[in-house]
Amino acid sequence: MAYGDYDGWGDYRGWRPYVSVAQRRRQAEREMQKRKKQGHAVSPVIIEGRAIVKTFWGKSWCENLEGYSDYENRLPRGRTYVRNGSVVDLQIKPGVINAWVSGSELYEISLTVAPVAKSRWKSICDDCAGAIDSLVELLQGRFSKGVMERICRQSHGLFPTPAELKLSCSCPDGAYMCKHVAAVLYGIGARFDHQPELLFRLRGVDEKELIVKAGKGLPLAKQAPAPARVLGGDLSDIFGLDMGQSSAPKLPKPKLPKKRASKPKPKQTASNQRQKRSKARAVAWESST
Repeated sequence: MAYGDYDGWGDYRGWRPYVSVAQRRRQAEREMQKRKKQGHAVSPVIIEGRAIVKTFWGKSWCENLEGYSDYENRLPRGRTYVRNGSVVDLQIKPGVINAWVSGSELYEISLTVAPVAKSRWKSICDDCAGAIDSLVELLQGRFSKGVMERICRQSHGLFPTPAELKLSCSCPDGAYMCKHVAAVLYGIGARFDHQPELLFRLRGVDEKELIVKAGKGLPLAKQAPAPARVLGGDLSDIFGLDMGQSSAPKLPKPKLPKKRASKPKPKQTASNQRQKRSKARAVAWESST
């Protein structure tokens, strides 16, 4: 009897025994605790409520995945797995995604993502110039519909195409995308809900470049001076001037009216003193007679 054939007794032969969600979680928790003790960082995907994603970036990532016919048959099982907490660890780094998913066993998933082509990234930056005022606005997805459509454009936006993804899982499923990989792909969208900057890290681009070019379409009052119009270097070298420590011109001191000099008192010599005493005695004698 072939692997997985029905044996006529109400069961399939060759399939792994069913493992409940609760049992998978306990098993995964034990394995993750072992990894923590070994010094590995562990970051599970936790979904609160039925909605896997809630923000602009998370929704856009998932909608992009669901738009590719290559993925449509395998994604539904992935949604179930990510909702029940099966993605017990998810690490997003430049060009690489590593994850552990709890199934009948604990499976290791590895995804590699090609960096965005320089020409495509330049086109995105040019098309969005002047429409994004700040990094906060960008990461929160608070901009026009036109910008959203440009960044999320299928095959020409920031999200990867199937050809730019390489998928690998340690499970025995021979499909290109198994349910464990699909769960990780949805888990990435959930992670973007809280850390949208990871999308730019994953694709190997700097989101600040979108903000640098924003000044092209803004009013003059909001624009920074163009680099060509900013003077650099020593002004004395540029203009050939001998400039002191202060660049402010020195003004002449105002002229004040001259004070009239007082005549110096004559020095009193011994002869003058004798004459004064003789005159004083003469005046005293005349007044007494």
